Amino acid sequence: MNAPAITRRDVPPRSAWALEQAGVHPLLARLFAARGVRTPDELDDGLARLLPPSELTGAQAAARFLADAIAARKRLCVVADYDCDGATACAVALRGLALLGAAPGTLSHIVPDRAVHGYGLTPAIVDLACDAVPGDCPDVLITVDNGIASLAGVAHARARGLDVVVTDHHLPAREGDATLLPDATVIVNPNQPACGFASKNLAGVGVVFYVLLALRSELRERGVFSAEQQPRLDSLLDLVALGTVADVVRLDANNRRLVAQGLRRIRAGRMQPGVAALFTVAGRDASRACGFDFGFALGPRINAAGRLSDMSLGIECLLTDDPERALALAQQLDAINRERRELEAGMREQAEGLLADLLADAALAGDPPAALSIYDSGFHEGVVGIVASRLKDRVHRPTFIFARGQDGLLKGSGRSITGFHLRDALDLVSKRHPGLLKRFGGHAMAAGATLEEADFPVFRQALQQVACEWLDAPTLSRILLTDGPLGIEYFTPETVRALDAQVWGQAFEPPVFSDEVEVISQRLVGEKHLKLSVRHAGTVRDAIWFGHAEPVADRVTLAYQLRLDEYNGKQRVQMIVEGLA
Repeated sequence: MNAPAITRRDVPPRSAWALEQAGVHPLLARLFAARGVRTPDELDDGLARLLPPSELTGAQAAARFLADAIAARKRLCVVADYDCDGATACAVALRGLALLGAAPGTLSHIVPDRAVHGYGLTPAIVDLACDAVPGDCPDVLITVDNGIASLAGVAHARARGLDVVVTDHHLPAREGDATLLPDATVIVNPNQPACGFASKNLAGVGVVFYVLLALRSELRERGVFSAEQQPRLDSLLDLVALGTVADVVRLDANNRRLVAQGLRRIRAGRMQPGVAALFTVAGRDASRACGFDFGFALGPRINAAGRLSDMSLGIECLLTDDPERALALAQQLDAINRERRELEAGMREQAEGLLADLLADAALAGDPPAALSIYDSGFHEGVVGIVASRLKDRVHRPTFIFARGQDGLLKGSGRSITGFHLRDALDLVSKRHPGLLKRFGGHAMAAGATLEEADFPVFRQALQQVACEWLDAPTLSRILLTDGPLGIEYFTPETVRALDAQVWGQAFEPPVFSDEVEVISQRLVGEKHLKLSVRHAGTVRDAIWFGHAEPVADRVTLAYQLRLDEYNGKQRVQMIVEGLA
């Protein structure tokens, strides 16, 4: 597999100039313009700049229904999902509803067990919610980060006399050219048909936060409280920011505002005890919180509970107001995450061995097929998604990893590359092979599927066929986008801190620079990381390439990020290598 080609991002000069004229630092102006920012207004992260809830189809109807339900003291049960987005969405829903007047004892939640129940609001989950405590069946189910494809589950709930409010961001199910929606009391989803909400990229936690904003407005109009006395929902933004980044949704302007507001509160020490505890066990400094912390420190620890144990642990950590209890739960999550890392490492090694067997086929000439589907009976269902992501990054191909579930069916999780809409690809596979997929759903970049073990070869070939039809050679070529050379005047701790203070993430990637350097020395650290000393613009600098053990040439073009390396109280700017040419 060839190394990625290093390509420089285009920087629209007029946009960069306009941002500079508005007072944006020249380096940041260049970076923002290269990521599509055209006007200074797009950088305004004030809450007043959020898209209004009135534009989100169903939000006002949900607000009216929930206001009536709260007034009638109806029992509300939140049906969560078993990932970080679902856990944060559940915590936001329960904390927000309590703030807005839901009476004590009327709120509860339930989260499916990944291995036992599968994904979403299934009939089994409805029965579990109704029968867990005899005589205490909820009146209303509120789904968060799921429900849009739960046709059978919603129908079962309605048959049992329950109302269902669906809040979700996933794509609806389809049958032929028709969109299938559940028969819910209210549906709130920016990706449902005819919804004109400008941000289609809200995470599940963002959707339920918008429902709470609409509910607060409805209660204010009813005179429940005045504008001056209304509850401060911005206290939930640390959770909204965490779930948004962890779910790897596109950070459009609206999502960046949500994340920026959450980060600002965390840096000021205003966060839920569980969030503070997660920073502690992860060894991260909350006063310097950044998107990286959400995606690579806090998010994985919450996700680990849903992968290997019970997501109720993660949800309780985010719900408790007791700092000691929060720390104890965070320590449990940290231990589960260490177990997840070990399991993932072994499973990834197995998957890469199976990939090597594929590449050994002379017909492939050393190149992977246009799409990968890998299965082994020893794989663990809880980490198929993360292994698919790692393998996708390595080979730059849409990748599905399957494991056998407790019901004997194969449960697969897929990750994709730009230019290949994974959920749409599954839809085409299902049309070409009716009955092949028992269930499927997801997004452009991530999706899941369930099928019979005997049908795995058919699925593998069918997905490869779609990939061959949709992907051309340029799309299958790995490209590492960079922001070009970085002037030596910017190699300062102040620059690194300024960059770290911004909101970076999916579709608004953190800066990667590229410069030609002379390699003075190189050595292995920990057997799998390459430590470099390089001469750049006449100055000797430290660089490290994590996960790379092969030596490099004496003169190369490095693609790198900047990081502050602190040792004995001193700070040095270090180059974190992303690739080279």
